[in-house]
Amino acid sequence: MKRWQFWLGIAISALFLWWAGRGLEFGEALHAVREANYWWILPGVGAYMVGLFIRAWRWHYLLRPIKNIPVRKMFPIVTIGYMGNNIYPFRIGEVLRAFLLRRKEDVAVSASLATIIVERIFDGVVMLGFIFFNLSELGRLGGDSGFIGNIRQVALYGTLAFGGALVAFLLTAMFPSMARAVYTPIINLLPKALGEKILNIIDKFMDGLACLRSPKDALMIFFTSIIIWLLETAKYWFVMHAFNFSVSFFALMLMNGIVNLATTIPSAPGYVGTFDGPGIAVLTAYGVPHAVATAYTLVLHIALWVPPTILGLYFFAREGLSWSEVKAWQESDDLLQETAPLSQPN
Repeated sequence: MKRWQFWLGIAISALFLWWAGRGLEFGEALHAVREANYWWILPGVGAYMVGLFIRAWRWHYLLRPIKNIPVRKMFPIVTIGYMGNNIYPFRIGEVLRAFLLRRKEDVAVSASLATIIVERIFDGVVMLGFIFFNLSELGRLGGDSGFIGNIRQVALYGTLAFGGALVAFLLTAMFPSMARAVYTPIINLLPKALGEKILNIIDKFMDGLACLRSPKDALMIFFTSIIIWLLETAKYWFVMHAFNFSVSFFALMLMNGIVNLATTIPSAPGYVGTFDGPGIAVLTAYGVPHAVATAYTLVLHIALWVPPTILGLYFFAREGLSWSEVKAWQESDDLLQETAPLSQPN
C-alpha cells in the first residue's frame, strides 16, 4: 500500500466514482437494489462460468506450441489469476498465473506472459468490435456528459493501439528470424551479462508467440474470444432482468465493450469506478433512469467480482499458496526472473 501505483489507482477510482455519482438520488438507487429479483443472477453466473472455462481452453490452445497442458489443470490457474486481478491493483493476477504455470508445469514465465498478452490483445479487438458494431446506434443516443460523444474517438484510438499491437505480434510470430535480426544488435549494445539475460527473456517470449504463426490457430483464438465475451454479455442480459428496465442485447454488447476497455485504466483493486462510471453513462444514454442504471451496474459488478474471487481463493488454498509468496512476486524488481525462488506444491 506504500507504492505510488496503489494510490494512483485509488485516485483514479475516486474520480470515476465521483463522475458516476453526480446528481444521483441515492434513495432511489437503494430502492432499486432492494426491489431487484436476484434469482436472475444465477443463470448469469452460469453463463460467466462457462466463459471462464472457455478462457482456460483458449489459454491451453495458446500454450500448445510450448507445452500441451490439459484444460482441467489450466482452469484453476486461470481462476486464481482472475481472483488476483480482483483483489490486487494493476492486474497483478496476470503475473500470478504466469508464475503459477512455471510452478506447476515448468513453463517459462516470459513465454506464458507472451500468451497472456496475446489474450488481452484479442480481447481488446473483440471489445472494439462490440463498439464498432453498435456505432450507428450510438450516434443516435443522447447524453449531456460528453462521454457518448467521445466514444467514436476512443474507439479510433483503441483500434490503432490494439490493431497495431496485433499486427506487430503477428508479424513477429510469422517472421521470428527477421524480428531477432532487428532486436539482437540493439540489445548487444548493452553490457554482456545484461544483454544475454534480456535476450534469453525475449527468446522465451518469442516462443510464447508461436500460436500466432498459423492463420488457422489465430482465427480459432479470435472466434473463441468472441464466444467468451458474448457469454459475458449474456450475464449482463440475465442480470438486467432482475431490474425494472430493458435494453437490447446489442446495447449490452456496447456497454460490455466500453466498460472493459475502461478497466484497462489503472484503478483500485476490482476495477472500482472504471467499470461503474462508463457502464452507468451508457445506460443513462439509452434512457435508463440514473438510479436504476446505478443499482444495476453495482449489482452486475458484484456478480462479476464475487464468483471468480471465491472460486479463485478456493483453488489458491488448495494449491498450498501463501500471500507472502504473492507479495514477494508483486514487489519483485524482476518479475521475469526465471530462476526466482518458488515453493513447490505439497
